[in-house]
Amino acid sequence: MAQTAEERDGVKLTNLDQELYEGAGATKRDLIDYLDAVGERFVGVLRDRPLSVIRLLRGQDQFMQKNLPKYTPEWVPRTEMWAEASHRKVTYGLCNDRRTLLWFGNQRAIEYHPALMLAGDQHPTHLIMDLDPPEGGGFDTAVAAAKLVKRVLDDLGMAGALKTSGSKGVHVFVPLDGRSPADEVAAATRAVAVRAEKLDPELATTAFIRDDRHGKVFLDATRSGGATIVAAYSPRIRPGLPVSFPVSWDDADSVDPADFTIHTVPALLGSRDPWASAMPVPQTLDPGLIEQGHTIPVARVQAMHEGKRRAKARREAE
Repeated sequence: MAQTAEERDGVKLTNLDQELYEGAGATKRDLIDYLDAVGERFVGVLRDRPLSVIRLLRGQDQFMQKNLPKYTPEWVPRTEMWAEASHRKVTYGLCNDRRTLLWFGNQRAIEYHPALMLAGDQHPTHLIMDLDPPEGGGFDTAVAAAKLVKRVLDDLGMAGALKTSGSKGVHVFVPLDGRSPADEVAAATRAVAVRAEKLDPELATTAFIRDDRHGKVFLDATRSGGATIVAAYSPRIRPGLPVSFPVSWDDADSVDPADFTIHTVPALLGSRDPWASAMPVPQTLDPGLIEQGHTIPVARVQAMHEGKRRAKARREAE
C-alpha cells in the first residue's frame, strides 16, 4: 500500500515509515518528529554556521555532505566558501529556520556538524576540547579528563560548557568574544590540552598517534579553524540513535550518555534549552595561553612527520 505524503512548513515528507538504518530503533518519521520537537533550540545552535551533515540513504553507506546538492530548493539559505583541501568553492547550507531543518531531515541528514565560525567571518566563536576515552574505556574516564580541562580554565578565570559527544566522549565549549583569529584560538587550544595533560598524565594524553596513547583519554585540541564538530542536540549514527546532549559539571559523574536518544530527549527538555543556559558569557583569550600554544607543534603536522620517521626506521631495520 502506497504511503500518503505528508507536509510540514511547506516541506513534502517522504518514506516516513522506513527504518533509518539497521540498529537505529527508529524510523525516518521518528527523526523528523525529533527535529521538529527540538527545532527552535537546535536551529539556535546551527544558525548562520556553514553546515556539513552526515546522511544515510537507504541501502547505502553513510557519507558527509558539505556541498548542497543541485536539487536543493532556492529557499534554503546558503553561503559559499573556498575549500583549500579540494581547491574549489563549496556551497554550504545554513540551517536558520524550521523549514530548512525539516528539509535536511527529509534528506535523511542524521548528524549535524556546523563550522566553528559564522558565515563570512574568520574568528572562531568557541575554543573546543574534544575528549575521547580509549578503546574499552568508559564515559567516566572522559568526564574525569574533562574536569582536568575545567581546572585549567578555572585557573585562567575562564569557563566552559559540557556536553556528551553522542558516543563515548565529551566536548567542552568555551565561548569567545570573537576578537581572536583562528591561529590564536588553535594555539590556545593546544596550550589548554598540554596544561590539562600535565595535571594527570596517567589519565590524559595529547598524543595524536593512537598507538602512543597507551590507554589514556585523548585530549583532542585539533577542533579549530576550518574544523567542524557535532552540534548539541544532534543525533548520532549509532545503535539507538543517541543525541549529543548538554550535561552540567555537577551531574556529569552520574550521567549515562545512552539515556539521551531521539526518543527520550524531547521529554527531558520540556521547554528548556540547557545548552543555551549552560553557556558562559563570551570570553577573551589569555595572551599567555596563546603565547604558550605557539610553541607547541600542531598535532597533525607533528604526527605526519613522526609517521614518516617511523616508516623510514622500519625500512632501514628490514
